[in-house]
Amino acid sequence: MSEIKELKARIDGIRETQKITNAMYLISSSKLRHAKEDWSRTEPYFRMIRGEIKRIFRTVGDIDSPYFYPSPDDHLTNGTYAYLVITADKGLAGAYNHNVIKETVRMLHEHSDAKLFVVGEYGRHYCQYHNIPIEQNFIYTAQNPTLHRAREISDALLGLFNENKLKKIYVIYTDYARRGEPVVCSTRILPFHHMQFDTPTDEKLVNTPFSFVPSVEKVLENMVSSYVTGFIYSALTDSFCCEQNARMVAMDAANRNAQKILEELSVHYHRMRQGEITQEITEISAGAKYHKIHEEKRTGGELQ
Repeated sequence: MSEIKELKARIDGIRETQKITNAMYLISSSKLRHAKEDWSRTEPYFRMIRGEIKRIFRTVGDIDSPYFYPSPDDHLTNGTYAYLVITADKGLAGAYNHNVIKETVRMLHEHSDAKLFVVGEYGRHYCQYHNIPIEQNFIYTAQNPTLHRAREISDALLGLFNENKLKKIYVIYTDYARRGEPVVCSTRILPFHHMQFDTPTDEKLVNTPFSFVPSVEKVLENMVSSYVTGFIYSALTDSFCCEQNARMVAMDAANRNAQKILEELSVHYHRMRQGEITQEITEISAGAKYHKIHEEKRTGGELQ
């Protein structure tokens, strides 16, 4: 009897767990939809920023700016790099966090002179546990990315870059825009080369003369700030969408596994219950038979 009670308690526990995983699946689905809607409303603006930077390069030509390489082959190898690492605040999202951490460790092995700017509690806890130095005053949550938060992060990184404390800025995140499985990317956002920007669709605008006030360098500096903010916001949103998608997949797998276990336990429970009922019926029948025989003997003895 105690074994059946334990089995019944285990079945009830798995059903309660299924309620939690189902709720987490629905919550992640809702967050994913809202994040995609928020990014779709701002993405055209930042896409136009990239196009305008490309147009400046094509109309002006050589520009003396610390934000870009004069040629694709001119790469800085010395100096301090900045790695903006975007992880989640919690687990239960499959290999999402592990893949980002793995790429971060690879980047650190390639260039150890780097400062880590980590978004998300999971990444910060990992670095603290493995004694990897990070910027302690740089604490941002990975939940519900906003443009305001992206602008704060951009200002912090650009401030160090403009003070010549950083030579390169990389963003390590999970790209959701690609078709198929999400991919972890390590993208250099500063300095950049103008060839990485999209070409304006209207070629007439490229040949139109412009006047830049106070100077083309100042105009480019303001546009780069918006470009970096837009890229970071895109990376935050992409990573957040990938996290929710990974959590949906993990919760769906957990639900299916729980259902499979429930089916196996239910079969085992019904067999044990049937065996117990059969045993009870057998005991009752045996008791009734014994009582009948005993009664017949007693009655027969009285008649004699």
